[in-house]
Amino acid sequence: MLDSVTVTANARLHLGFLDLNGELGRRYGSLGLAVDRPVTRLTLRRSHIPFAQGPQAERAAGHLTRVAPALGLKAAYSVIIEEAIPSHAGLGSGTQLALATAAALRRLEGLPQDVSHDARLLRRGARSGIGLGIFERGGLIVDGGHGAAARLPPIITRMEFPAQWRIILVLDPNAEGVHGSEEQLAFASLPAFPANLAGEICRLVLMKALPALAEHDIGSFGDAVARLQEIIGTYFAPAQGGGAYSSAPVAALMEELRRNGAKGTGQSSWGPTGFAFAENAREAQRLSDLVQASAAAAGLNLMICKGLNHGALIQGEAFATIK
Repeated sequence: MLDSVTVTANARLHLGFLDLNGELGRRYGSLGLAVDRPVTRLTLRRSHIPFAQGPQAERAAGHLTRVAPALGLKAAYSVIIEEAIPSHAGLGSGTQLALATAAALRRLEGLPQDVSHDARLLRRGARSGIGLGIFERGGLIVDGGHGAAARLPPIITRMEFPAQWRIILVLDPNAEGVHGSEEQLAFASLPAFPANLAGEICRLVLMKALPALAEHDIGSFGDAVARLQEIIGTYFAPAQGGGAYSSAPVAALMEELRRNGAKGTGQSSWGPTGFAFAENAREAQRLSDLVQASAAAAGLNLMICKGLNHGALIQGEAFATIK
């Protein structure tokens, strides 16, 4: 019997929805990517009394009180969160924390992993299935959205992300993306999404972004992501202050990165985090150095990441290998 379990779950980029129109019987669908930082890392132990400590500790404690009884467990637990993905930043912090907490509990008590069950129980995957796919397998994920059946979005494609490519994240610690009831209101208030634009996005993903990824063609991949982001950003602009980015300082810095040669610039989910792609570590550093002064003046943080081609780590072992 284990005394403790440590789980490390990684951030994800939500690169855009595929079909917000829904005329074909399915809605949403997403393109997303696991990145190697930031991370959520937590350690779970049995305890005499429930105890939670660290960033987002209350949320983790709430997940435990929901999952443990559902699994027929009556013990008390302590959870220590050593690191946490920033919340409401467009990096998938909520889903990764929820799934990491449930996975730690299952491993500690010798129960089989079941991400789908835990996601439904903890109300994750309401629109996008990217966070679930990232937790299980990492890489670049495409999910198929929601159909008439009340199921989680199926993962329809998973691809390896090129090891040499890099992602520059632009984080605004003074802003939060739309979330919770505000997000629900935003979706309800937006007009019907044009079918022709949904068709263009799906064509961009299937016939440009994914083949470019397979061929390690960062130019075509970046062009596809940038156009997808332009379409989605314009649609969501009325719900996030009138622009394609929820943070004006991030928007300005992303434009500076684009002018200097960054590929596929955009905003992850509701932001405020922006992202850009570079063909290698040297190019990513060059771009970061060019905009560092502007970022500092605007109170923004820069982070250079890699794509991550494995799922969450449980005691150092990748999730997909221990199911």
